Amino acid sequence: MSLHVFFVMATFTAPERLATDPQSMLWMLPLVAAIAVIYKATKMPTIAPALFFKETAALFGSIVVFIIVTALVLFALVWLMAL
Repeated sequence: MSLHVFFVMATFTAPERLATDPQSMLWMLPLVAAIAVIYKATKMPTIAPALFFKETAALFGSIVVFIIVTALVLFALVWLMAL
């Protein structure tokens, strides 16, 4: 194997350090985008580019909104429990 392959494999030996601040939530966006694209690619009977983009963007937005609402509800619940 080449040296480049060993360097790529070495990046998977240690976990990525993520902070617990709101800015680290940006790491979820590429994952949500991949989930939305793959889900729509497997569920749509025919893939027309305009409709596929529209459906994927709607799914992406709904997942992000659901995650934000869930985070706010959990934050409020923890805040109420700490009173």
